[in-house]
Amino acid sequence: MSSALLAIGRRRTTAERRRDRERDIIRATRELFDERGTIDAQIDDIAKRVGINKALIYRHFAGKEELFALTLVDYLGELDERLQAVDSPRKAPMNRLRSLSEVFVDFCLEYPAFADCAMSLLRRTGEELFGEITEPVMVKLGAAMASALDRISTILKAGQRSGVFDEVDTDYLANHLYTQTLGAMHMARMGLIVSRDAPAGEAGRPGHPVVHQADIDTVRSTAITATLATAVGRKALPSTTNAKVAAKPSSPAKPSTTAKRSALVQASTPARPTTAAKATSRPTTKATARRNSRTAGENQ
Repeated sequence: MSSALLAIGRRRTTAERRRDRERDIIRATRELFDERGTIDAQIDDIAKRVGINKALIYRHFAGKEELFALTLVDYLGELDERLQAVDSPRKAPMNRLRSLSEVFVDFCLEYPAFADCAMSLLRRTGEELFGEITEPVMVKLGAAMASALDRISTILKAGQRSGVFDEVDTDYLANHLYTQTLGAMHMARMGLIVSRDAPAGEAGRPGHPVVHQADIDTVRSTAITATLATAVGRKALPSTTNAKVAAKPSSPAKPSTTAKRSALVQASTPARPTTAAKATSRPTTKATARRNSRTAGENQ
């Protein structure tokens, strides 16, 4: 075997080892996420779990944010497989969306670190993300998100065609539903609901705040219902909206500037008598008076 072929073989082996190590690091990161959450998963702990030096992690990833982004890609891949398993074009759009929403919510409840990891990236601006994550990793993250979001968008389009979902941009709405559900799952992650125990006492003094335990089943059902309600959108209020529009009195048409000027001229100019009016109002001459008198005598 020539030296050139041997060099190619060594390079391929090195590339394969690098990919295997990256997969091991991502797998260890996800295990620590699921055990401790994203906050308590440190780079030192990840390196120990893999059995490598901490410095080697930074040879494979630009930083902690990039490692977290690739771990999120791993979560999203599993989520997409679950979404695909329950989706069917033969179902009605409302039932399809409900099934996907249930899977998404249950996945967040099963893997709270997934929601934490996704939310941590959403809190950054696009400029910040591109500054912390290299372009190849951003492409992987975008592709993983687009796969799941496209399933939702497809269902929304089917619902629009059948007239059950609101006529809005489906790609935007799919992204909105994704972030909306993550926000609801953050409530389940906190497990807390804040309310006021009693009405305000003295003027200017609010009542005492009370912290309740959030019921997970309530959070789950509300998140699913909110997804369906958001997709229906204005379709739920057509009769009410139309009734308000019909009941609203129409504003009288405003006269144009020309019409105003014409009316003003007419009001300030005395009306000219007509031809008939001129004839009846013409003064009687002496000849006319004698003729009228003679005609009256003959008639007698």
